[in-house]
Amino acid sequence: MSEIKRNPIPVDRNLAMELVRVTEAAALACSSWIGRGDKNSADGAAVDAMRRAFDTVAISGTVVIGEGEMDEAPMLYIGETVGSGGPKVDIAVDPLEGTNICATGGPNSIATLAVAEHGGFLHAPDIYMDKLAVGPDLPAGVVDLDASPAENLRELARAKKVEINDLVVCTLDRPRHAEIIAACRAAGARIMLLPDGDVAGVVACAQPESGVDMYIGSGGAPEGVLAAAALRCIGGQMQGRLLYEDEGQIERARAMGITDPNKKFAVDEMAKGEVMFAATGVTSGAFLRGVRRTKLGAITHSIVMRSKTGTVRYVEGHHNLTRKPGKFFG
Repeated sequence: MSEIKRNPIPVDRNLAMELVRVTEAAALACSSWIGRGDKNSADGAAVDAMRRAFDTVAISGTVVIGEGEMDEAPMLYIGETVGSGGPKVDIAVDPLEGTNICATGGPNSIATLAVAEHGGFLHAPDIYMDKLAVGPDLPAGVVDLDASPAENLRELARAKKVEINDLVVCTLDRPRHAEIIAACRAAGARIMLLPDGDVAGVVACAQPESGVDMYIGSGGAPEGVLAAAALRCIGGQMQGRLLYEDEGQIERARAMGITDPNKKFAVDEMAKGEVMFAATGVTSGAFLRGVRRTKLGAITHSIVMRSKTGTVRYVEGHHNLTRKPGKFFG
């Protein structure tokens, strides 16, 4: 018999579902903290649960986008290894995107992660990134970070064959975005303001049912990489440029391999090769429903995507506490 040639990458379909179990665990654990005004406890519960869930996944993963450096985060820090052993992959995680949202019971809080082939993710420092994103099936370069909001809206409306006042622009509700918001409104576009959670905001651009046409504004660079991973799977365009507060941040970026501090990164430069993305809703939002408690346990709503096939699956999990040993919620 001839020897069977094996793929060094994990069996994608099986791994994709294992990733959903990891995000489900994080969402379930922090759901106990929804609306309780304690974002740190909510985040801690999500981190601990995600870390434990990773221990059951047959990978040798390295966290390249995580909760911070080793001296800042006890678990899921940059450089930490996760998994029970197997093919080498890189991991990007945000166990609880929207900690403030969860603490106040607002919309769009999610538990999310992405997996790429080793070396597939941009090693982005935990600083701000300027971001611009639109959905799939549009001409290449239809929008550009260096163009004005009015120019981008005009080109996007032309490509979609609609009027500018038909377009919805999503951005974080921050004072730093006041000029962008004013410019978009002056051009005729409508604005959707998010209290937090720009991964969900970017992904919403690629979800027709969300009603979002463009995402614009600055947010965390790690979240930018996670959002790019999602768009690699589901389709869409995104540009990101790191924003620095001082020379120390520029030097840190260089130490992480970014040679041009002013580079404008495209989607496939932030997340390249084979990529998988998974997220579970903590609180209900633009594209995922939040955790719903039941008499026997809880119901979760998740999404999982694969760049290899472009497949997007929504997974509704019914979790029966009475059949699960040990602690279920955080």
